Amino acid sequence: MDDQSQHTTAGHSAQSGPNTTTGLREVLASPYRSYLYSYPHKTAYRELNPPLPLGPLWERENTETYFLYMHIPFCAARCGFCNLFTLPDRRDDTHVRYVDALERQAKQWAPLTSRRPYSRFAIGGGTPTLLNEFQLNRLFDIAEQVMGLDPTQASISVETSPDTVTEAKLAIMKERSVDRVSMGIQSFIEAEASAIYRPQKPQEVERALEKLTQYEFPLLNLDLIYGLPGQTVESWLYSLERVLSYEPGEIFIYPLYTRENTIVKPDDIQRQGPDIRMELYKAAREILKSRGYVQYSMRRFAKEQSSSGSKELLPYSCQEEGMVGLGCGARSYTREVHYASKYGVSYKATQSIIADYVATERYDVADYGIVLSREEQKRRFILKALLHREGLSLSDYDERFGTGVLSDYGWLSELLSEGMAELEQDDKGNQVLRLTEEGLGYSDAIGDWLISAEVREQMEGFVFS
Repeated sequence: MDDQSQHTTAGHSAQSGPNTTTGLREVLASPYRSYLYSYPHKTAYRELNPPLPLGPLWERENTETYFLYMHIPFCAARCGFCNLFTLPDRRDDTHVRYVDALERQAKQWAPLTSRRPYSRFAIGGGTPTLLNEFQLNRLFDIAEQVMGLDPTQASISVETSPDTVTEAKLAIMKERSVDRVSMGIQSFIEAEASAIYRPQKPQEVERALEKLTQYEFPLLNLDLIYGLPGQTVESWLYSLERVLSYEPGEIFIYPLYTRENTIVKPDDIQRQGPDIRMELYKAAREILKSRGYVQYSMRRFAKEQSSSGSKELLPYSCQEEGMVGLGCGARSYTREVHYASKYGVSYKATQSIIADYVATERYDVADYGIVLSREEQKRRFILKALLHREGLSLSDYDERFGTGVLSDYGWLSELLSEGMAELEQDDKGNQVLRLTEEGLGYSDAIGDWLISAEVREQMEGFVFS
């Protein structure tokens, strides 16, 4: 689930940390402020004038490996909570034209990014398995034959949905060495799914899960959402137990977010009564821990033995950049520049942006994105580490930037004083700033707290279309 959520909370200054009116304790009073999927958030992107040639951007990248991502922006229907870049469109001819454009883009990008091998490859959306078998297979051909992906040394992940799981598509993914299949279920209760405009019956979910488990992919990830309209602790734990019965290697639990630009509005949720999301989260966390799942972030719980099968994967660190994003809506990350196509949510805006992408002949410049100052590079480095179980290595930060993170951002000590984080030593004796179990539960508030004033101003100035 690639959440492009809008942030609406008050900001804080860059080097000086939170402003005098917004301390950490105040932020923690509202744990569900926003989901910081990436930093800077896409709503901080703007037109780059002049556009930046891609060749020099990628020549400056010095990471050992890259992450290859393909975005398929089509779904069967838009869920009520969704404000991702996706378009409800099942038509094969639309999909063919889109994959044609993605291949055209890949052929232009391949010479620019061929300096490094790919250690990760993911196909997301939208719903990639909405494509027919031929077009789905083409995506793997583009990755291997055009971009140079070696499937024997890269972890490969594909997103799917219950209604698009078929024997033929699973067979393709198995043949193409897919290691991880991720499926959004959200709820096993039909009334809860209907409340978020998700036309899904439990029997369809069970059919899809039975097929998935038969193919024995190295890692099966299943997603659930808590805080749905009408959901109770009992119904939430029922859905969780149903998921656990299939013994997935990985489970993501997401709190429900609604915004003015989604089908389900914030007022619709507020009328449901008190906010019980934290209660639901804690109940699920305890059950998952008792079943042998390790918490790696606020959302991700996984079995420690989960792996990519027998492959010997190339190294990749989420701290690094090197994200090569193909397709309309995909983001690409270099150390200095993040770029993508324009971002819209409404049907009309998304349709228009995809049409422009399909009609484009040249994809060799970044014309929409954000140039990261050194300050924002530091913020990103902190966020990418701190909100995960591995934590922020003080020596890694010092090696990257030549300064101490606690000197640069002394206000991070508030996390320690509020019991949200601890300073620990890793296996090499290096100090690591790591969120506590309590801190992980407040990751969305902490992440929101860490956004710089400059980026927040950009985000709040974004006009959704």
